[in-house]
Amino acid sequence: MSALTVVRAGPGASVQDLGRPGFSDVGLGAAGAADQGSAALANRMVGNLPEAAVLEALLGSVSLRTDAHVVAATAGAACPVSVTRADGSVRGAAAFEVLTLAPGDTLHVGAPASGLRVYLAVRGGFAVEPVLGSRSWDTLAQLGPAPVAAGDVLPVGSDAAGWPIVDAVAPPLLPRPWEPTVLEVTAGPRDDWFTEDWHRVLTGQEYRVGTDSDRVGVRTEGAEPLRRTVTRELPSEGVETGSLQVPPTGSPVVFLADHPVTGGYPVVAVLTPASVDRAAQLRPGDAIRFRIVGARRDGTIGA
Repeated sequence: MSALTVVRAGPGASVQDLGRPGFSDVGLGAAGAADQGSAALANRMVGNLPEAAVLEALLGSVSLRTDAHVVAATAGAACPVSVTRADGSVRGAAAFEVLTLAPGDTLHVGAPASGLRVYLAVRGGFAVEPVLGSRSWDTLAQLGPAPVAAGDVLPVGSDAAGWPIVDAVAPPLLPRPWEPTVLEVTAGPRDDWFTEDWHRVLTGQEYRVGTDSDRVGVRTEGAEPLRRTVTRELPSEGVETGSLQVPPTGSPVVFLADHPVTGGYPVVAVLTPASVDRAAQLRPGDAIRFRIVGARRDGTIGA
């Protein structure tokens, strides 16, 4: 079996796949790639099955050396990429490019100028040992294959289904540096616990991503808080990925892949799946605006 040896790995590097749904009744979340769209794109570029495991790296900063011929590609945050050959020569590469690596080649993925998470796929997927049917590391439950560190050996599996896509693949459309990321939401199950103008407060201001953000959730900071009209304690209830849970500060917390399966604060709105992927690429300090889509509880339509 071919394998890649981790030469360098920054904090937050882990193997991820589609996650392990179906265990919420025992208190375990699904986990999986935080940006599912980018992980799926990386797999599609190398011809993998959707369930193939990829490497998720925070701010890039990983290097892997292969012992065999390997096809690889990166997606997500656009990082500088290069390959050092066994003879020491270096060739340039790029994100969103299908690469062919020879035995002894070392693939280097640098830090992106924008975005947070990069996904590295190899043809066949990473065949680390699954836990409860998934190769995903869950940071909240501390369950799954351990985070990746220098010296680890990642075997290459057989989760390939077709030919690699060697055509150029356009990267996701990201906001320009001076523009906020727009996250689309639908009204949540507890929007009636807030003042009638909650949608004006949520969409009428710019939020910033807080420093205390991770794969569990993105903390936001806004000038005007969302105010509750129902102040009694909420019994813990189930929450979904993308839920905007509102703590006493009045600024929403956006739940990501490793969120708890229940929560005790009301959920005012829920992100669309595409917006969950965009939220997973946010860095501390990034600007956010929320936009309501679909019908609200009062029958009006979001814009």
